[in-house]
Amino acid sequence: MLYPSIDELVRKVDSKYTLVVAASKRARSLREGKISSLDAPKSHKVVGVALEEIYRDLITVEAIRNEEEPEEE
Repeated sequence: MLYPSIDELVRKVDSKYTLVVAASKRARSLREGKISSLDAPKSHKVVGVALEEIYRDLITVEAIRNEEEPEEE
């Protein structure tokens, strides 16, 4: 079973796609040598560690709005 579950993770972000992008960026930085904020992660893989960090609110995901796009009415 996946920990944390997808249902729990999606509550932290606005969509599954945002979750994938955020987790992949964090996993890449972990792979390149950045230190994890977790004391004892359950996962041994960088993607799992990234997902745990997002779940525990150690990594925040914020939406960036493109200023050039017109607002919908």
